[in-house]
Amino acid sequence: MSKKLSINQKSVSELFSDKYADFIIPDYQRPYSWEELECSTLWDDIYNFAIPDNDYSAFDESDEYFLGPIVVFKNKNGKLEVIDGQQRLTTLMLLLRAFYEAFGDSMLDANSQDTKREIAKCVWKTDAFGRPLTPFQLKIDSEVATDNDKEEFLQILQTGKSNDLKSRYAINYRFFQDRIHDFITETPSYFPYLPIRILVNCILLPIEAESQDTALRIFSTLNDRGKPLSDSDIFKAHLYKAASKHDAKDLFISQWRDLENICDKIFQPQTGVPTDEIFTRYMYYERAKKGTRDVTVGSLRKFYEADNYKLLSEDYEATFANLLSLAEFWLNIHSRNENIFSQRILRRLFVLSYAPNGMWTYITSVYFMHNRDNNGRLDEGKFYAFLNKLTAFVWAYTIMKPTITYLRGPLFSEMVNVTVGKEITFSQYKFDARELRNMLNSFIFSGNRPITRAMLVWWAFNDEHQELLPRGTRLEIEHIYAKNRFPVPENIEALGNKSMLEKDINIRASDYRFKDKANYYLGLVPNKPGTRMHELIKMAKTRQDFDSNDIQQRTKEIIDSFMNFITENNLLR
Repeated sequence: MSKKLSINQKSVSELFSDKYADFIIPDYQRPYSWEELECSTLWDDIYNFAIPDNDYSAFDESDEYFLGPIVVFKNKNGKLEVIDGQQRLTTLMLLLRAFYEAFGDSMLDANSQDTKREIAKCVWKTDAFGRPLTPFQLKIDSEVATDNDKEEFLQILQTGKSNDLKSRYAINYRFFQDRIHDFITETPSYFPYLPIRILVNCILLPIEAESQDTALRIFSTLNDRGKPLSDSDIFKAHLYKAASKHDAKDLFISQWRDLENICDKIFQPQTGVPTDEIFTRYMYYERAKKGTRDVTVGSLRKFYEADNYKLLSEDYEATFANLLSLAEFWLNIHSRNENIFSQRILRRLFVLSYAPNGMWTYITSVYFMHNRDNNGRLDEGKFYAFLNKLTAFVWAYTIMKPTITYLRGPLFSEMVNVTVGKEITFSQYKFDARELRNMLNSFIFSGNRPITRAMLVWWAFNDEHQELLPRGTRLEIEHIYAKNRFPVPENIEALGNKSMLEKDINIRASDYRFKDKANYYLGLVPNKPGTRMHELIKMAKTRQDFDSNDIQQRTKEIIDSFMNFITENNLLR
């Protein structure tokens, strides 16, 4: 990192009232996202700091409250481009403008007038005497391309009014106005002390880098208060920078918005943001192209940082086009686009959606990236064979070695093979038929194991008459012979006593005798829909009961069929 770095803590007043302060939130930044929770936390923190125990006289003038860092660099137009701290900076501006508006023209005491002038110097550019220039020129501007409400932010700062405005800027501004109004109502004579202590005793750490590159490296290590920086935020900044060099900023901004919209529809990550997931899936393609079989996978950010973000800078056009193509592929899967995929492909993808882990999505992404044609299509027959073999292997390998770490070895090797035009064979990891059958017979398919659900969904769709279930259908494990039914057979937890069933039906029919459950399965209970699980419908129509012998027979049928599936996919040695 460059040694030319300016770091010097400043009070809010020192930072904003500096005559050189001219902040710009660049167009590649994410939209303003703070909500009332974050604003309430900020208000409570600074209020309790500035007016301890609701006693303005208890304040120690030497105390300081740290609000966090602001990372900027001076761009070619002489503006301080905000790389990190955007949410904090924007909110502070809204807070200061709310204070300024609250003073109005009625508070004529010296303290109030002095504080009002100090706020004015923070919000607007001023002349040599500290008076706002006319027409008013703000100390901050926003060019965030994906923020449709940024004009409301600037309007609020200019006018102090937010009537009929509905953006987050307006909502947060009114929140601060309400808190300020309450404070004035309760203790009007103390009012100037609160904003002046925010201006003088609340501290920021402005970090001014010599270039955008340096600022971005700092940006990648910091968090906004309450809003962690996502990996894709950083990747977007590098892609935007590369696009700018090719005079393609507007196109990039439009395409990035498309990418975010697609990812928001199809991914629901437990951590990070949806866009991170498409970068993750693409990472495995790039790893495979390099021949990387190492099962140790570093962080997403570390991968794209390699060679000074080469993938996102030097190769940005190809990389971004690939990301969009990959995202559209997964969108077509998510939406079950029948113009793209046949019914048998969609059925196999549905089964894979219940895979015991997400590794299948990575190798499928690699397969798509290497085998797509110019229209983003795959050969239907070859793709179906790929999905079949992938399902068979992942299911069997998870039963033999029920830890995701073990699965990485064979899948990473096959990813590399895919990128050189080979079909997946798992030739070094084939199964011994006797060992696999013995494991299937002794394996405990408990309800808390993902492979149990995976096996049951596979079994349901092994039936060619099983229809695709409506999107959003929630399936749960159903005990065909109810767990609370007496007598309880020894094999009640065997695979043969379990099926997948729609959640609502499963709850209603969980403890009934089989002939009572059959009425629910068939939809014969008034105002209650039946199941779409074909096997259960067939059983309900043809059986009077389901007992221990039936459990044993059905378990054998499932295991025999699965062994045939493994054999058909040439996975036995």
